[in-house]
Amino acid sequence: MRAIRTRSQERILTLLKTVKQGISAQDIYVELRNRNQNMGLATVYRSLEALKLEGMVQVRTLANGEALYSLAQQDKHHLTCLQCGASIPINQCPVHDLEVQLQSTHKFKIFYHTLEFFGLCSQCQLAQAAGE
Repeated sequence: MRAIRTRSQERILTLLKTVKQGISAQDIYVELRNRNQNMGLATVYRSLEALKLEGMVQVRTLANGEALYSLAQQDKHHLTCLQCGASIPINQCPVHDLEVQLQSTHKFKIFYHTLEFFGLCSQCQLAQAAGE
């Protein structure tokens, strides 16, 4: 059964369908204003929270603490550089079988999962080595 959504939630979902990567709540707020769909920032956050709890939206928190929102379509996996912030998507999923097992053994409905490795990209490693 589909949840009844507010107009604000529908507008955010429509926006997220047009965005190819994660977007911050502040950027959602600005983009909606640009589309003449003004909405308060608090409403953006409330709507994102409701959509997250429904399993429609997923959130990814970057190393700097910024939260990026996207449609919960597929699991996300990344290598993220702590120095420059570069984020490299990885396609293989080493935890898919574990997810299936956990859903079964714990009777837990999993909407999505994320897997993120933090460290230094090759360019930042070279810069760090040159600076030593």
